[in-house]
Amino acid sequence: METLHLNLHRKWFDMILSGEKREEYRELSPYWKKRFVKVRDDGVKTITFSNGYAKNRRQMVVEIDYISIRGGLVEWGAERGTDYIVVHLGRVLEKVRCE
Repeated sequence: METLHLNLHRKWFDMILSGEKREEYRELSPYWKKRFVKVRDDGVKTITFSNGYAKNRRQMVVEIDYISIRGGLVEWGAERGTDYIVVHLGRVLEKVRCE
């Protein structure tokens, strides 16, 4: 299965893992637009989130429910008055070194 790979700071990783944070935000830049068009065009259904870059880093695979463009929640890392690519997250399907 195709998956999109994204790195997260520990705070956001832990909030998604616990189910508290249900959205992930990326800026509306040409780089992110291109990556998310690929998600749509290739039928990618999951995101593999990593906490850092080490070989033995924590990872989880999460369902993508859908993607929209709008503002986000400040408590989840968005800036007030800024629109983002918003990834609406589903279930955590797999956890690697998260326990």
